[in-house]
Amino acid sequence: MVNRLADAMSPYLLQHADNPVDWWQWSPEAFEEARRRNVPVLLSVGYASCHWCHVMAHESFEDPSVADYLNAHFVPVKVDREERPDVDAVYMEAVQAATGQGGWPMTVFLTAEAEPFYFGTYFPPESRHGMPSFQQVLEGVAAAWTDRREEVAEVAGRIVRDLAGRSLAAAEGGLPGEPELAQALLRLTRDYDERHGGFGGAPKFPPSMVIEFLLRHHARTGAEGALQMAADSCAAMARGGIYDQLGGGFARYSVDREWVVPHFEKMLYDNALLCRVYAHLWRATGSDLARRVALETADFMVRELRTAEGGFASALDADSEDAQGRHVEGAFYVWTPAQLREVLGEDDAAFAAEYFGVTEEGTFEEGSSVLRLVPAGEAEPADDERIAGVRGRLLAARELRPRPERDDKVVAAWNGLAIAALAETGAYFDRPDLVERATEAADLLVRVHMGDVARLCRTSKDGRAGDNSGVLEDYGDVAEGFLALASVTGEGAWLEFAGFLLDIVLQHFTGEKGQLFDTADDAEQLIRRPQDPTDNATPAGWTAAAGALLSYAAHTGSEAHRAAAEGALGVVGALGPKAPRFIGWGLAVAEALLDGPREVAVAGPVAGELHRTALLGRAPGAVVAVGVGPDAGSEFPLLVDRPLAGGAPTAYVCRHFVCDAPTTDAGELAAKLGG
Repeated sequence: MVNRLADAMSPYLLQHADNPVDWWQWSPEAFEEARRRNVPVLLSVGYASCHWCHVMAHESFEDPSVADYLNAHFVPVKVDREERPDVDAVYMEAVQAATGQGGWPMTVFLTAEAEPFYFGTYFPPESRHGMPSFQQVLEGVAAAWTDRREEVAEVAGRIVRDLAGRSLAAAEGGLPGEPELAQALLRLTRDYDERHGGFGGAPKFPPSMVIEFLLRHHARTGAEGALQMAADSCAAMARGGIYDQLGGGFARYSVDREWVVPHFEKMLYDNALLCRVYAHLWRATGSDLARRVALETADFMVRELRTAEGGFASALDADSEDAQGRHVEGAFYVWTPAQLREVLGEDDAAFAAEYFGVTEEGTFEEGSSVLRLVPAGEAEPADDERIAGVRGRLLAARELRPRPERDDKVVAAWNGLAIAALAETGAYFDRPDLVERATEAADLLVRVHMGDVARLCRTSKDGRAGDNSGVLEDYGDVAEGFLALASVTGEGAWLEFAGFLLDIVLQHFTGEKGQLFDTADDAEQLIRRPQDPTDNATPAGWTAAAGALLSYAAHTGSEAHRAAAEGALGVVGALGPKAPRFIGWGLAVAEALLDGPREVAVAGPVAGELHRTALLGRAPGAVVAVGVGPDAGSEFPLLVDRPLAGGAPTAYVCRHFVCDAPTTDAGELAAKLGG
């Protein structure tokens, strides 16, 4: 027996298609059904690789008695937060306002007008630790709906009014300048974990956007403390359990502040952002560790997340089957000393246990350990050949284990991040195969996500576009990916596609005073129009769009796009000094604004010495146009009237289309760009 979710494209919704719960997808019909039956809506929001979503599903949604009660008293609606980030954002804001915390699965009870009145996240099957059971919650809400309807309506109305009052009426503050960025750096220094790297305590998330800001700030100002925080944080993550020491790629976050034990799900967006961060760290320092991690993470994305259509899947699950056939978190990744001996023999197992921190007591559950490089900060053993051999044998043995499930949904925004990372990493390290993979993913976005319509769709699966409209982060991140690809490949079509997307941002996502909204002005109307300028696990749509608008303006000289970027960055001036950890991408874009950004026109061949030197320049947010011949200027405005000097490839470094003297010397170009 299956329910309505059997027709869904989302892997998360399909996971619930055989529940006895009579699930609906988010739709007007679901709320009309609640109105017809005069019952509340149970909204359950999660995603495919969410561990506690699986737990609650097994404990409650697969329980026939719970399902019978739920079906009789509610209209149950299931939402994949990755398909509908707008729905997730609106109700998560309500959950956090009401309870002081949030998370997934998110459980919200709504009126038939979609107004929330009771909130929570995970509820257990039996009451424990002061938390009511899910059945008790259902019975309590049903009783309140029946016996205290006026009170429910009053609560719902008050919450909706409160949410409506939170909208940012304008892009607060003036443009961020030197004082604001200096204050942001000072605040980050105070929050920095000097012993373990990163910011704050447990759980500890990869600070990708903040590191990008620190690298750009150092490049522009020479502030050594900024570079040190970035480099030490990257080293700590790369040596920790959050990084897959065998197969490359990063887990979602560390449950401890030392980066030892991760939450094992692997997300495309984390790996795309971190791949680019480590590539940029190598560009700044020449670090061998940064180079290795950037390439291994790129190879992980291509090997394990690339879909048959050329895009990149959303995530790998945290859970998989262990040796006893139990579906548990981390089973694919953890090791015991006995398992090492079984694969490697006594001598190599002892070596590997010391090198990777595998102990009899274990660092994870049931005596198992997460592989990491220990002791942190000391020189690694010099026997590189032995290390490589051990890694290869362990990886081959691990491939025989039951694999975590993969969420094959292709999300536009996250693919945009991956395109930028793979294009630049491929260009830096002479890996044309990575540039080719980035190009294939971009082709998929144009062919399927843009298709024949005038808008960008949020998701696709198996080469088929989903029904959900793109949100601001999709437009901003895909434009960012296209702009990076244009600079690397010299193909002006990617600049044109980026401009098409950014024109939609100007027309449909931008308010009268420069503020940005997460949904288009003609998108489905929720109880409020979501609008959030702060980063979460990915750059905020607000600042992602600002960065792409600024880069596009640098490429084309468009005053409209630059003015929109500047209008959007006002919020960074207001929030950056107070909460820099949560607006890191906005601070990085502000660094580019203060630096110009610089515009580099290379009249010469793609992948030539001057082109590569331009790409390796550290000037924050610099854009690169490359091409030669009479048609080059028709694709890249920066190349108009940029002739070869003496018949040799020539580079022009400009700000606002005002250029320094041209150079044919790669060393001189590198000096101009901080390379």
